[in-house]
Amino acid sequence: VQLQASGGGLVQAGGSLRLSCAASGRTSSSYAVGWFRQAPGKEREFVAAITWSLGITNYADSVKGRFTISRGNAKNTVYLQMNSLKSEDTAVYYCAARMRVGAPYDYWGQGTLVTVSS
Repeated sequence: VQLQASGGGLVQAGGSLRLSCAASGRTSSSYAVGWFRQAPGKEREFVAAITWSLGITNYADSVKGRFTISRGNAKNTVYLQMNSLKSEDTAVYYCAARMRVGAPYDYWGQGTLVTVSS
């Protein structure tokens, strides 16, 4: 599975951005796609995930109610709509895929930088 994240940029606090993750390769065999982020000097953290088949979602507490993860119908794109952005959302955002329940996220795309100015 190959993943390509895009959509990052500079936005003011309170603004919105939508990230996209384009998937190719063995996407029909993959179980779920997740978004992660890594802020400067911090460890990478989970943001949100969605299963391909049923669209089951889960979110980190820090983004619940502000971010929405969704998938395209063709099972090749996952989106992360980010609203009410805060300065602490500034990070490099990565999308990743896991092939089955409980498996690690083995497939990673390159990151896209989101900068929120206060």
